[in-house]
Parts: sequence; C-alpha cells; structure tokens
Amino acid sequence: MSGNLFVSESNPSKNTIDNNPRQIELNNKIPDYNRSQFSVLDYVVAFLIGVVAGFAVMFIFYNVMVLSVIGAVFVGIINMITSAQKSIVKRKTKLRVQFFDLLEAMSVSMRAGNPVLKALQSARSDLVMVHPETSDIIVELDIIIAKFDNAVPMSMAFADLAKRSELEDINSFASIYATIEGKSSRADEIIKETQQIIADKMEIEMDIDTMMTAAKSEVNIMLVMPLVILGVIGYAGAGFMDAIYTTTGGRVVATGCLLVFIACFIMARKFSNVKV
Repeated sequence: MSGNLFVSESNPSKNTIDNNPRQIELNNKIPDYNRSQFSVLDYVVAFLIGVVAGFAVMFIFYNVMVLSVIGAVFVGIINMITSAQKSIVKRKTKLRVQFFDLLEAMSVSMRAGNPVLKALQSARSDLVMVHPETSDIIVELDIIIAKFDNAVPMSMAFADLAKRSELEDINSFASIYATIEGKSSRADEIIKETQQIIADKMEIEMDIDTMMTAAKSEVNIMLVMPLVILGVIGYAGAGFMDAIYTTTGGRVVATGCLLVFIACFIMARKFSNVKV
C-alpha cells in the first residue's frame, strides 16, 4: 500500500486552528465522557428509588419514623451519585462497542485499498445505518474528520479520543497508530489485529457475565430475604421483635446487623463486578 495512506505530521500554528470558526464549533460539541448525561428527571427518579429503599431498610431495623426518613434521604443522595457514575461507565462501555464496529468497518474499507481518511468516511456511512447521528461514535468520527480538515494529524485525534474516553482499547490503538503513522503500509492489518483483540476481550467478558448472571440473582435474593423475614416477623410476630425496637441492647444489635447488611451489600456488588 502506498505511503499516502497516512496523513502528514505537519502542524499549523495553534492560533490558526483555534481561530477557525469550524474548529470553534467543533470544540463546543466534544463529548465529556467523565460527566454524566443524567437529566433532572433521571436524578429525581434515582433519588426516589433510593428514598424508598432506604426508608424500608431503616424502618425494618429501627421502626422509628424520623430516623427512617433521615436514612431514606441519605440513601437517596447516595443512589443519585452512584447512578450517575454507573451511567458514565455504561456510556464508556457502549462507546467501546461502537469503536469496535468502527475498526471493523475501517478494516473492510482499507482492505479494499482505501486510505485512512477515506476508510473513516466510509465507516461513518456504514455506522450511521446502525447507530443514530447523535451517538458518540458518529460524533467522534465527525470530530476526527474535521480535525483532519484543520491539518491536525489523525494520530493526535485518536489520542485525544483515548484521553477523553479513558478506555484501554482505544488508548492502545491510538498509541500503535501514532507509532506507525506515515511509516508503515500495514495499517489495515494493525487495525484488523486491534479489532480482533477487542473482540476476544468482549467475548471473554460476555462469557463471564453469563456465568455471573445466576450468581448475581442469588446474591440479590440473599440480600432481600433477611429484610422480608424481619418485616414479616416484626408485623406478624405478636411482639416477637419488641425487644429489638424498645431496649438499648436491641438497638445495638439492630445497628450491628445493619452494618453487616451494608457491608454484605457493598462486597456483593464489588465481587460481581469482574473486569478483564
């Protein structure tokens, strides 16, 4: 494959790029993958879910309305924060899958003899039939192509995506591409190899997730069942739980059990989150 496969490494002055109207518009639409896309409604829903769960747990353990309300508000705030963080992780995971699709489309186009830029444009045409225009990968493709039009080396565009997304696979690809840019005609093979590595990792993760599905369900049942048992005994046990709710020793025992429950909940979530 000819040497014009890669873009030139020459850089214009920073002021020229920054003053370009298209570049200014481009900078305004660059995604921030470390910031949640939660709307106000999403935060409200997450807060209410936390409030309901927190109130139920606190009331079962203490049977005190004021304490249950305080605990419910605290859990609601915690759930808002954790839900927003989960949305960030979910978005990055989705971007990783979309990036795999991009490499696959680029590989096919480059094997047909197209240079990198043409392969990116062809990949965009293919991906837009699968992903909406507002999807992260389409936005990133527009950014990379626009940066190329502003004489920014493609290696820098991929490196910027890797830095913002903080995804290991994209970072590895960006590093490899920066090394071979303008120096090798094996870009199509390298892109194909990178795609295969990501595919292998995704397959392993899917296998692990499949094996963990039953275990996660069992863990959730084991976490909920003690609450159900305590609730039934507390309201249908003819005063069997009164000592827990009315004596100092009972409050101490309830607090200890609550701490154990919280520790089990945290450990169950961490142990079920396996990374490759």
